[in-house]
Formats: sequence, C-alpha cells, structure tokens
Amino acid sequence: MSPMITSILILNLATGTIITMASFHWLLAWMGLELNTLAILPIISKSHHPRATEASTKYFLTQAAASALILFSSVMNAQTTGQWSILQLEDPLAQTLLTMALAMKLGLAPAHFWLPEVLQGSSFKTGLIIITWQKLAPMTLLLLTWNQASMLTLTMMGSLSVIVGGLGGLNQTQLRKIIAFSSIAHLGWMATIITKSNKLALLNLTMYILISMPMMLSLIFSSTKTTQDLTTTWTTSPMLAPLTMMTLLSLGGLPPLSGFMPKWLTLEELLTQNMALLATVLAMSTLLSLFFYLRLSYSLSVTMSPSPTKISSKWRLKPDTSALPLSITLPPSILALPLTPLMKP
Repeated sequence: MSPMITSILILNLATGTIITMASFHWLLAWMGLELNTLAILPIISKSHHPRATEASTKYFLTQAAASALILFSSVMNAQTTGQWSILQLEDPLAQTLLTMALAMKLGLAPAHFWLPEVLQGSSFKTGLIIITWQKLAPMTLLLLTWNQASMLTLTMMGSLSVIVGGLGGLNQTQLRKIIAFSSIAHLGWMATIITKSNKLALLNLTMYILISMPMMLSLIFSSTKTTQDLTTTWTTSPMLAPLTMMTLLSLGGLPPLSGFMPKWLTLEELLTQNMALLATVLAMSTLLSLFFYLRLSYSLSVTMSPSPTKISSKWRLKPDTSALPLSITLPPSILALPLTPLMKP
C-alpha cells in the first residue's frame, strides 16, 4: 500500500471518529461510525493474507450490523419523541437496542467473539488502532447517553465481559488473543461503572489507552507474537524487557502501578453505592486477568539473569535503541498511582 493511500485512510479514520465525537444528531454520529469502519477495512486487509482478509470480513459484518442497529434505534426514538438529538433518548426499547449495538461495536460480552479473531488476523500496528482509537467513538456515544442507557443491560454485559476476558485469556499462547481478551475485560470495567460515574469510566478508558500504547509498541519493536517469543526478548533488547514486564503488570492492575488506580476507584465507588456483590465479582474476576499477566511477566523475567550463557538464541545483533520511543508513553502507564487523590470524582 502506497504512503498516499495510507495517509488518506488514516485521515478518514480520524475524521470519522471526530465527526461522531462532535455530533449531537444521530445521523451524523452514524455517518462518522460508518466512515470510521470503511477506513480501517483496507488497513486490516493490506497484507493480502487469507487470515487478514478473514479478519476484515468479520470486522465489517459485525460493525455493519451494529451500525444498522444504531440507526434502527435512533429511528424508533425519533418516531416516539419527534427529534434526532442524541441527548433525548427516551424510548425504552431504543435505549436497550442502542446499548446492545454499542456493546457489539466495542466488543463487550456476549457480542465479543469477533474481537480476538480480528486481532489475531491483523498486524500489531493495526491491533493497536483497533483496541485504542476504534474504541473512542462508541465510548463517546455511551458517555453522551450514560444517564439514558439501559443500566441493567450495561451492568450485566460489563460484569460478564470481565469474567469472559479473564477466563478467555488463560489458555492462550498468542499475544494478540491475550490482548483481545484483556481489552474485553477492561471494557467490562468501563461499562459497569459508566452508569454510576461517567468520570470514572472516562478515567478507565484514558488509563487503558495510556497503558496499552507502550505495551503494544514494545511488542512491535521486539517482534514478539507468542509467549515463547517473550523468553528471548532480553537477549535481543535488554532495556526493553523490564519495561515490557512493568507495563504488562500495570495493565493487569497490580499495585503500586498505574493500572491499579482505575480499578481501585471503581471498586470504591461501587461499595459507596452499596453494590458489594458486584464489586466482589469484578475484583475476583480481575484476578484471572492478573494471573495470565503474571505468567507473561514470568516468561520475560526467566531470562533476565546476569549470566545468560545457557540460552541458545541469538545474542544482541543490533544496538538496543528500541526502548527510546517509549520514553514519552511509558511513565504515565506505570507511575500515575500517586495522582489518585486528584482523580476522585
């Protein structure tokens, strides 16, 4: 793919998200979502591999069905209220349909099956776009309608997503599928808390993006695709291995790293609103995610020894400069916990 075509696609990708984020009319929001979907399809399938073509087809079918459901719910709401404003979602059936459509777009359980398959068929750079930038437009619509969306539907989908994300990643060896199930679990935290505190949902999304970016960049720089590849990261990139390990632990929510902050505040808010059972389910389910992050971190640390003479893989073939681009995105992903008192809503 030529640089000009790539630039046009990325520009359309950004334009579609910005249109959705800036709109208060359902048709404009739907148009931005469609532009966003159509722009990323060639990016997913640019390698011309059958797996990439399959991933782009699955992504298109899922996103098109979700967009049609959004348009259908907005038409139902317009028939009832006589207006197309996003802030005036009053029809109960339209609220439930819109919640389910946005959950399908995000990849919340039980409409999550497309996300691991699409990420596995995409490159790591495309996967970074899917799990970060592509979540902004649907999350914006959820944040705009958080006080009108179906609270029961969002809470059940969110808690189920945390459980599915933890269980699904346990038996995976492909890092892209592990990242996909991790994304499902984090989206579950956002969906659960968004009807109780939209500020905490926004904090969860911000911290997830800040932590996911350096993690994906480190995997791209080290050309790591499986858990077995992690064991040779230190032999080729000694600086990158400990940084990747800390980022993985932060994504798992291990204190005192940054990923613990949104989970801590979310559990505190649920307990404040007398939802102890839901808080217990989320806390116990996130231990499953933390387990496979600890397993990945152990794969990294097992070779981080002073005398790697027993390792039969290649020793450093090039200067270890791969950690330098992470210098901007890494600090907030692991060192933001002291800012917790400022983040309370």
